[in-house]
Amino acid sequence: MSESNLAARSDGLEGQVSGARVIAQALKTQDVNYMFGIVGIPVTEIALAAQEVGIRYIGMRNEQAACYAASAVGYLTGRPLIVIGGSSERSQETMGAFQEFPQVEACRLYSKFSARPSSIEAIPSIIEKAVRSSLYGRPGACYVDIPADFVNLQVNVNSIKYVECCMPPPISMAETSAVCTAASVIRNAKQPLIIIGKGAAYAHAEENIRKLVEQCKLPFLPTPMGKGVIRDNHPNCVAAARSRALQFADVIVLLGARLNWILHFGLPPRYQRDVKFIQVDICAEELGNNVRPAVTLLGDINAVTKQLLEEFDKTPWQYPPESKWWKVLREKMKSNEALSKELASKKSLPMNYYTVFHHVQEQLPRDCFVVSEGANTMDIGRTVLQNYLPRHRLDAGTFGTMGVGLGFAIAAAVVAKDRNPGQRVICVEGDSAFGFSGMEVETICRYNLAIVLLVVNNNGIYQGFDTDSWKEMLKFGDAATVAPPMCLLPHSHYEHVMTAFGGKGYFVQTPEELQKSLRQSLADTTNPSLINIMIEPQAMRKAQDFHWLTRSNL
Repeated sequence: MSESNLAARSDGLEGQVSGARVIAQALKTQDVNYMFGIVGIPVTEIALAAQEVGIRYIGMRNEQAACYAASAVGYLTGRPLIVIGGSSERSQETMGAFQEFPQVEACRLYSKFSARPSSIEAIPSIIEKAVRSSLYGRPGACYVDIPADFVNLQVNVNSIKYVECCMPPPISMAETSAVCTAASVIRNAKQPLIIIGKGAAYAHAEENIRKLVEQCKLPFLPTPMGKGVIRDNHPNCVAAARSRALQFADVIVLLGARLNWILHFGLPPRYQRDVKFIQVDICAEELGNNVRPAVTLLGDINAVTKQLLEEFDKTPWQYPPESKWWKVLREKMKSNEALSKELASKKSLPMNYYTVFHHVQEQLPRDCFVVSEGANTMDIGRTVLQNYLPRHRLDAGTFGTMGVGLGFAIAAAVVAKDRNPGQRVICVEGDSAFGFSGMEVETICRYNLAIVLLVVNNNGIYQGFDTDSWKEMLKFGDAATVAPPMCLLPHSHYEHVMTAFGGKGYFVQTPEELQKSLRQSLADTTNPSLINIMIEPQAMRKAQDFHWLTRSNL
C-alpha cells in the first residue's frame, strides 16, 4: 500500500487525523512496541492504526490471555502494561448503550491510574501519564477508556500535540544510616539468609546481588520469579533446603520479595519468632507488612544492593563458609536432592513428575525461557527445572492464577523473536492448567512461534484416575454424580489440539518417547510443538515438612 493510500485509510481527509491514529501514535511515542488483544466494535481501527505506526499487534483468542501476555512483556522489557478499552459513545451515556459500564471507576480498584480522555486532543497527555504511572514506583497496570465515537472521529491534525516519551523512572536510594544498620545486623547474624524476589529481577539487580552473595559468602533462596537472578546451580543457592532455611534463619534480607502467602507471611511456624527481617523494596507501603522489620531500606533494589556492597567494601566481612548453619543447610540439601533423584530414577510406568522433569532438565537449553503453571506441575517443576539467567522464568506467581501459561509463553516468544532469534520458550503445563487457555495454541501457530508445550497429564486437578478406574466408576452412575470434582477425562489427546492448527504433536508414555520427542521439538526452530506426557494419575510430590499453606501458630 502506498504512503498516500495509507494516509487516506488512516485519516480519511487531508489535514485530518482519526482518534484511532492519535491513540496509536501516542503509544508509539511512549515507546510501546507490542499490543495484545481481541478486536471488535469499537476498537478494531485502533489495532489497525497501531500496526501502521509500527506497533506489533498479536491477536489472541481470549482477553485474559491477552492481558497475561501484555503483563509478561512488561516484565521482560521494562515497558508498561496499559489496558485500552472501548466504551459506549458519549451521546448515549445513561441510555443503556452497547457495553455501557462505568469502566474507569471499576478499574481504579485494580490499576495505578484510570482515566477517560475528554477529547481526542487530550489523548496524548493521558497516555503519557498512564505510561509514566505504570513505570514509576512499583510497576503496575493502568487503564485508558476510549469512547466509541472517538475512534473514527476526525480532528485537525495541527490540533494534536504529542507528548514526548516519559523519562525513565528516577532511581531512589535508601538512607545511609539505615544501610549502615542493615550491614551491622547482617554481620551479627548467626544464621543469615537472602531471599531474592521478583522485584530484584525487575530491577535488573542481578550483578550487584551476585557480588553481595559471593563477597559475603551468604546463602540465598530465590522466589519462583526470582529464579535466575543468580543461577540456580550456584553453590550458595539453598533452594533444595527451602523449608529448613526459612524455619531457622535468624536474619533474613528480603530483596524485592513480599511476605505474602508464598513466603508464609513471615510468621511461625515457618519462621523463628525472633527472626530479624531486613526489607528492601521500592514500595514504601510494602515495608512492615505482616511483621515488624528490624531494618527497612526503601529504594531501587539494584541501587540499595550497591549501597550495601559499598558498606561491606569499607569494612570487608564474610560469613564463615564452614559454619554450623552452612553444615545444616548442606546436609538438608543433600538429603532432599537424593530423594528427588531416587524418585526420578524409578522405572515404573506411568512415569511420575520427577522422572519427567529429570529428562526435561537434561535437554533444556541454558538460555531458554521456562514458563510454568499448574499445581504439582508448577511446584515440582520449580525445584527441578533450573534457571541460569534472570527474567527467564514466568509462572503463576502471587495470585496463583491458572491460565497464564500460554499467554506468558507467547509474550516470551515474541520478545525473543525480536531480541534473540532462535532462543527457545518451553511452556510446562498441567493438564488442568492447559485447559484454561488451550485455544491459544491457534495463536501460537498463526504467528509461527516455535514454542515447545509440555502437558504433564495426570488426568485431573492434583490427581485423577486411569481409564480402567474411570470406566468402573461410571458403572455406578452419571459422571456428574459419581466422578470426583477434580477428575478429568482420562487419556485425553491434547497433542491433537496442536496438530489441528498445523503444529507438531506427540503422545508419550515412556522416558524414551519423552527424550525423543523433546529432542525433535528443540531441534525444530520453525514449528511449535506439543508433547502430551502421560504420568501416574495418583502421582504426588515428595513429602513436605509443612503444608503449602501452613497456618501461623501465633
